[in-house]
Amino acid sequence: MDPGTLVAQALAAGVGAGLSGAASSAVTECYAALKQALVRRLAARPGALERIELLERRPGGSAEGLAHDLVLAGAVDAEVVEHARRLLALTAPDAGPRGTYRVDLREARGVQVGDGNTQHNTFG
Repeated sequence: MDPGTLVAQALAAGVGAGLSGAASSAVTECYAALKQALVRRLAARPGALERIELLERRPGGSAEGLAHDLVLAGAVDAEVVEHARRLLALTAPDAGPRGTYRVDLREARGVQVGDGNTQHNTFG
């Protein structure tokens, strides 16, 4: 998942948890930290801030446009992504990416991991 989508989904999850009353103090604090970090980075981009406020007023709406705005504004950096990851871990701990394969590739040559791959190797 790209960082912009990760941040937008974390915002949506935080808003949803707060609306349902299921938000613990940790979720509330983590959401506030993420939003505060974004507000600092988006001070000169009121359009992106408005999208966050719209999401707060209308939880369950699409966060897709928000992800695009955050990336274009340059608001997605390591600190923001870390806040988003923590928030997602608190709101949906089982929703993270899961590894399908466990592969040891230490001495491998010409390996692909995944589904539906095609590979042609020539070793000489």
